[in-house]
Amino acid sequence: MKISDFSRVHFIGIGGIGMSALARLFLHEKKLVSGSNRETSAITDSLIEEGVTFFATQVASNITTDIELVVYTEAMAPDQEEMVAARALEVKMVNYFEALGMVANDYYLVAVAGSHGKTTTTAMLADILEEASYDPTVIVGSLRSKTGSNYRPGKSKYAVVEACEYRRDFLYLKPNVLVITNVEYEHVDYYKDLADVQDAFRTLALSVPYDGFIIADTSDLSIVPIIKEVEATVIDYRSFLNLELPLHQPGLHNRLNAAAAAAAASSIGIEAEATNRALENFSGTWRRFEYKGTFLAGDRGAIPVFDDYAHHPTEIAASIAGAREQYPGRHLTVVFQSHTYSRTHALFADFVNALAKADTVYLLPIYGAREENTFQVTSEQISAALQKKKLKAEVLQTNGGAALRVKETVPQGGIVVVMGAGDVTQVASELTS
Repeated sequence: MKISDFSRVHFIGIGGIGMSALARLFLHEKKLVSGSNRETSAITDSLIEEGVTFFATQVASNITTDIELVVYTEAMAPDQEEMVAARALEVKMVNYFEALGMVANDYYLVAVAGSHGKTTTTAMLADILEEASYDPTVIVGSLRSKTGSNYRPGKSKYAVVEACEYRRDFLYLKPNVLVITNVEYEHVDYYKDLADVQDAFRTLALSVPYDGFIIADTSDLSIVPIIKEVEATVIDYRSFLNLELPLHQPGLHNRLNAAAAAAAASSIGIEAEATNRALENFSGTWRRFEYKGTFLAGDRGAIPVFDDYAHHPTEIAASIAGAREQYPGRHLTVVFQSHTYSRTHALFADFVNALAKADTVYLLPIYGAREENTFQVTSEQISAALQKKKLKAEVLQTNGGAALRVKETVPQGGIVVVMGAGDVTQVASELTS
């Protein structure tokens, strides 16, 4: 199955960051593209401007008889109206990653996988390949600050894509170069434990051909069983770690992302000079410690606000460390919304310990996404645990309420980081609008 087999494609959940990038790729290939989403956004507005037929309601009538392929996000329930209608019409249906593989596997493919840092590393690689005139096709799980897009059309044989491990979906990809940033127990609603996660990564690693490359931290004990006796050449990205290289993004985690990107670039023949130029100029991505602006807190002055996608304890701790590095000695207020009940329940103590590295924490109700709260876990429980650690913590019920509380309480010289994978990003927008 190839992209050339289809001329009319419909995306269910087209507003998602990955789905919208893939829709843009199909548009670039001169396909007729339509799509639906439960809500409108800046992304759906952009897609309309680019030529997508967009439906703001997800109903069966969106599926017409001329549609040849339906691409759906895995967040979509099987009994969703469009899904049912497509099956009734016997339209070919694939999930996002199967469609991505259909497109990306025709390239010399660099796939960036890992529990954390995928998006930043993918975007860094895009900048490096551009700097070296490799003209790559790129799909990244965020909007690059450099271009404002999650898709880059290229004319060369090279493609760089972000590869998510959820439900082992990245196994649809056949990478020539596989980057593994790190591996932790994540997506706890699907994987049983860390060993289960490692098994998925090992299956992907074993698929890299003998003349390919695997970029990983070979000293990481979570990585060792994944890369044992693979056919591909393994490159330790820590040997590319440069603590002197000036980066716009703070934190050791971003230096490690840069090292992984540099190692991958080296594997395909890019010189260090071009790599370093690109990394020095790398301007980041949407919601990865993204500077949103300031707000005036009365006579306490202007307060800087950052928006961050961190939704796993390791990511939270890394982002807080980065904020401390950039703003040493400043009072740090974090507004956090946990993402999914299963993750919050399974990693509860880790969430508390990571958030305790801030000075003040305001919590929003847990963003359940696709889940029901069968675990009976709440943000109030996180707040209580933080208070036991003598931290100021409070639960606010709405984004507007959280923004108002921050404005009332942030001290002079403070900074604010808004964190989470749900709609908490609206707090950052309200603070700076």
